[in-house]
Amino acid sequence: MKIERICILGGAGFVGSRLVSQLAARGLQVRVLSRRREAAKDLILLPAVEVIEADVHDRQELIRHFRGMDAVINLVGILHENKVGRVDLPGARRGDFQKAHIELPRKVVHACGEAGVHRLLHMSALGANPNSRSAYQRSKGIGEALVREAGMQHIEHENWYLNGPKFIHGYGLDVTIFRPSVIFGRGDSFLSMFARLLKVFPMLPLASAGARFAPVHVDDVARAYADSLDNPATYGQTYDLCGPKVYTLQELVRYVGEVTGKPRRIVPLGDLLSYLQAWAMEFKPGKKLMTRDNFFAMCVDNVCSGGWPSVFDFQPAALEAIAPEYLRADTPRARYEGYRENARR
Repeated sequence: MKIERICILGGAGFVGSRLVSQLAARGLQVRVLSRRREAAKDLILLPAVEVIEADVHDRQELIRHFRGMDAVINLVGILHENKVGRVDLPGARRGDFQKAHIELPRKVVHACGEAGVHRLLHMSALGANPNSRSAYQRSKGIGEALVREAGMQHIEHENWYLNGPKFIHGYGLDVTIFRPSVIFGRGDSFLSMFARLLKVFPMLPLASAGARFAPVHVDDVARAYADSLDNPATYGQTYDLCGPKVYTLQELVRYVGEVTGKPRRIVPLGDLLSYLQAWAMEFKPGKKLMTRDNFFAMCVDNVCSGGWPSVFDFQPAALEAIAPEYLRADTPRARYEGYRENARR
């Protein structure tokens, strides 16, 4: 069956907005479910894109909005939780990771089954592991397992993490799972965050400076999703997505300083000081820069064991070819050049 109608959860987010644009450019009909329609206002103007306010955690709403769709894409994910719970014990207090990364995929799978949708693409994360010390990675690993099982037929297996029926049965969905490394691009929350920090601090104590990443560009992640939709070779597969080069966190921060014209002294912290810094940052009001859970996640290298998946007929972009364009855009010189261009001088 040719896929022409796609429903996306998380379509107004960093990856989602790029994916919606790519799908619309291919002439596909896209339905975006968003908690607030205003948050997706840039997508409303795109041809064949429908933005609907919906509670994606309401199973009946999911079923209603999935009906008539050829595929569902779940991109919902969070890096930090405000309401902290346990994701390793059945019946424990539920936190934000449990709700977003475990309960929501389970509801999506069941809603696909009820609505007659046979194609499901799911966003996991590199390092996802039900046994990780990081609650983020544990929840992602459990959610990934739920989705993978949904692609199997006639499953009858006891799952302690479901918090639901004792036994589940696979829906036989055509499932594809993606596990990207850290994603970069204009509007990211990674390189751009360090660019802001380097503007303020003349010296930067850096936790987990030796942590290794293989940053992948947001447009490449979106294209991998788009190219997978109609490709039967991707059914039942899990793809690790990494950029072409591996960096330590210290190397990335140093590079950001060079690009933005704000080279700073970077002081790498050992494991104990890194842990204590992460703990202290948890008490910062507002948006968190780092938590102890992030520290545990960075204890495992965020890199791919193989190269770019051969099923995709393009190669991922190098960070150095793209990052300077948006990192420099907020420097005084870049703003001045922008003013000159607008004034046609």
